[in-house]
Amino acid sequence: MPIPSSDDKATNFRNTGQPGGSDDAALIAAERSVVDGADQALLAADREAAEEEAREERVEQSLLEQMGGFSGLIYSSLPVVVFVPVNTWRGLTTAIWAALGVATAILIWRIVRRDPVQPAISGFLGVGVCAFIAYRMGEAKGFFLFGIYASLVYAGAFVLSLLVRWPLAGVIWGFLNGHGSDWRSDRRAMRLYDLATAVWAVVFGARYVVQNHFYDADSTGLLAAARIAMGWPLTAVALLVTIWAVRRAGHLPVRKS
Repeated sequence: MPIPSSDDKATNFRNTGQPGGSDDAALIAAERSVVDGADQALLAADREAAEEEAREERVEQSLLEQMGGFSGLIYSSLPVVVFVPVNTWRGLTTAIWAALGVATAILIWRIVRRDPVQPAISGFLGVGVCAFIAYRMGEAKGFFLFGIYASLVYAGAFVLSLLVRWPLAGVIWGFLNGHGSDWRSDRRAMRLYDLATAVWAVVFGARYVVQNHFYDADSTGLLAAARIAMGWPLTAVALLVTIWAVRRAGHLPVRKS
């Protein structure tokens, strides 16, 4: 019977799973595979979170862009801020021209800055309509009449959309961001958009009630104050509720391929 040599013993020692053996190499490879898979999963989760955050930011951007941004909301109050004191000091005709001048300056400023001009154009046309009504009526309070009844129309439209089960908050958001009307089959989304729509209806309804009261009372100063106080601040509140509803409904902007 042959006696095993020292080389044969070393070979058998390595092949029984001791360090340097094939079993150990397989174990190390398996561990590396698991670690690599976990790292890839973490990276994928990080990318998904970053994409989700970016999509949530686009919610606010999309809605704000339709209103000209926060600056657009503030700019919309400037013609009123100018109109009332100028009317007191210099008369109705001068106040009308001053308001139109401010609206024109805002439009030019946004063009120079290359900001979205559609909200500024709409604001300019709105000031023009208000100025025309005030001129035809020969009264300063006529400057606010268009806004008062516009609020009534908007409030009615939002309420009607709730009654017919097509909440406008969801309809407008779906149109702007490519979701269509599929959300109507989701009861949870419907409740969220109902809430957002109801908030907008309350905002517009409150504007009509309060401002119409001051209009009937011939309180032009209080009417102007109510117009400003119930303007962009209430719009910002309704906007925040809408953004919250969109996020809770999971209807973030459609991903761009």
